Amino acid sequence: MGKTKTENIPADVYIQFVRSLFDNAHMILIGAVCYWILGFMMYMRTDNPVFIAFSFLLLFVNIFRYLGIRSFHKAGGTIADVEEARRWERHYIFRGSLQGLGLGALCFVSIYIYPDPYAELAAMSLTLGSLVTVVGRNYGSTRMVVFLSMAVIGPASLALLLRLDLPSVALGLMIFPMTFIIIGSADHVRDVLFSAVIGHKEARKLALRFDRALNTMSHGLIMLGPEGKVVVANAEAAHLVSLETPDALLGRSIHSLLLRGVAGGMLAPKDCRYIEAQLTRALREGRDRKVLVPFSNGQHYEFSAREGDQELGVITFEDVTARVEAEEKIRTMARYDSLTGLANRAYFHELVGEAMAAGDRERLCGVAIIDLDDFKSVNDTLGHPVGDGLIYAVAERLAAFAAEGIRISRFGGDEFILFFDRVEDESHLAALLDRVFAGLQGEVDVAGHALRIQASGGAVISRVAGTDVDEMIVKADLALYKAKELGKNGWRLFEAAMDAAFRNKQLMKADLRAAVDAKALRVVYQPIVALDTMRIASCEALCRWDHPDLGPVSPAVFIPLAEEMGIIADISTFVLEAACTECAKWPSHTSVSVNLSANDFRSRSVVQKVRDVLAASGLEPRRLEIEVTETALLDDKSATRELLEEIRALGVRIALDDFGTGYSSLSYLHKLPLDKIKIDRSFLIDVTRNARSLELLKGIVNLSRPLGLSVTVEGVETFEQLKILARQVEPDLVQGFLFGAALSASGIETMSSMTWPFQSQIKALGAATARS
Repeated sequence: MGKTKTENIPADVYIQFVRSLFDNAHMILIGAVCYWILGFMMYMRTDNPVFIAFSFLLLFVNIFRYLGIRSFHKAGGTIADVEEARRWERHYIFRGSLQGLGLGALCFVSIYIYPDPYAELAAMSLTLGSLVTVVGRNYGSTRMVVFLSMAVIGPASLALLLRLDLPSVALGLMIFPMTFIIIGSADHVRDVLFSAVIGHKEARKLALRFDRALNTMSHGLIMLGPEGKVVVANAEAAHLVSLETPDALLGRSIHSLLLRGVAGGMLAPKDCRYIEAQLTRALREGRDRKVLVPFSNGQHYEFSAREGDQELGVITFEDVTARVEAEEKIRTMARYDSLTGLANRAYFHELVGEAMAAGDRERLCGVAIIDLDDFKSVNDTLGHPVGDGLIYAVAERLAAFAAEGIRISRFGGDEFILFFDRVEDESHLAALLDRVFAGLQGEVDVAGHALRIQASGGAVISRVAGTDVDEMIVKADLALYKAKELGKNGWRLFEAAMDAAFRNKQLMKADLRAAVDAKALRVVYQPIVALDTMRIASCEALCRWDHPDLGPVSPAVFIPLAEEMGIIADISTFVLEAACTECAKWPSHTSVSVNLSANDFRSRSVVQKVRDVLAASGLEPRRLEIEVTETALLDDKSATRELLEEIRALGVRIALDDFGTGYSSLSYLHKLPLDKIKIDRSFLIDVTRNARSLELLKGIVNLSRPLGLSVTVEGVETFEQLKILARQVEPDLVQGFLFGAALSASGIETMSSMTWPFQSQIKALGAATARS
């Protein structure tokens, strides 16, 4: 039987098949009339009343069948569900089977009961004509096709077989397989239609999905046919050109769509022409092309064009406003300082480079660098938020000077830079900078703090053709350093001598680094004499550098260079190793003192460094004294104190150098693990003439003794100073040029047992003091 039985096909398809049985009802009436006329003609030919009876029977059966079909249409002509479809199918099969049985009976009677040539021909003609309609009309019901085929062909085949003559039997046997042919043909038609229906459903489903996807996508899309007209469009595309539905775009050209944007004020005419040219070119060349278009309402759309299959062109566009704004924000962040809004270093360099490359190459231009004085103290004392507020306030005042040909940048930290594109001469640049510095003067309120702006600056003027941005910045920086050296709160113009000094400084830095790496420095030792014995009790290790070309270089020169270069710790290590190694060779009553820098105490490795040097040299820890200045204590007092305690735990003594020169020196006496204080030479300069200086010295000594601290007075240069110290101050140790210049290690070893010749006089002064 058929492949598409009711249970094997979807319900909606089965319902449509059943619905097809009730179409073309008028054809039933035509068949009824044909049956009646042929039946009547058979009666006229045979004069047999049976045939007239059959003519009326078939007429009434067909009318009955027609009325059944009409009842379906009167009921609405629709089928709600499968159960109702089955009910109507049974209704149709019943009435259709009556017609088939009537027609089959007519064939049986005309062939076997009342055989007549005309009657046989007429009956078979009706049968064959009816069989033609079985497939086309009844394919929707497999059972109807089977019933009709069997009812019509079965009786005719049976009548021929009953004749029992060979031709009739052969003919009967041959026409019976027509039943299966008709059934198979109906199944084939049903299968074809079923496939078509299913295909149509799938196509419609795909079309719906495509339509859903097309009209819910965030991108606008139009497809152009070979003539350049829109054949497909989505809702987003319609929205962009202010049309209600995508169908309204169909048949339009790119040009007409873009003109709508111009008419609506969304696009400028030049943008319209540019977009059309770019998209048309992309479609023509078959290449992808993107066009970013700004709209008058602030939106940005990116149009993309590409050629599709079958000469179809595809244009998509999307709202990229958020992306453009994000890119602009990133670009701004990359170019401008986030705190001040001024151009940053990189963007300033780019802008100035472009400005210098354009215009008259023989013109003069200027660069000025402005740096806030003592800005670090603001951050350290008031906090970084207040420091940022001060930077912002300065930036606001500088921004007021921005004009055509004047560019301003925050170069980083508290440093700003100004570029003057056209400068007449030095006096013109000076006038401009004086105005800038005058504008910076005054106080600003930052988070309730009244801060006075004070800045230093350096400037350079140069011809564009003979310089570049970097070179001008370097020279302005040199002038800034000079302004700082000369007392700050002002500006200096670059001079050639500054460049020479800078180059010499850089050369000296390179030579110093080489000397440190090669351990080409040397260590000398300044005697520290015990006041009661006038013999060397200790000595201070001092670093010296003999430059191969310049000769001896003062520590006041190369020590700051080393700190600036970050190699002062290397020098400290070199001095510590040399001093401990040499001291181990001296008599046991002689010790050595080594000064460690602030940089040494920024790392916990300083403790291990001291431990390793003591172990390597074999020096007893008690013979080593570490001197620390107040500068080393300022960075992090608690951390420095911990490190000093760990060093002292090794057995090493700790001395506070240059006591009295810092604002908090007295607080260190009870906070730090000290063994000694060294009073700065500034207290001793006028001690022979100034009673207040003498009282200060005496007070410091009297304050230190109860705390268990020994006292060294530095800077003893005359015998008069020594006598006053011995008679009235009575420190434990003295140090100074009175006892000679710094000695080599062998010199200290030689003089370690020597007593200075004025020992007797000092003892006499001590005895006189005791008697008085």
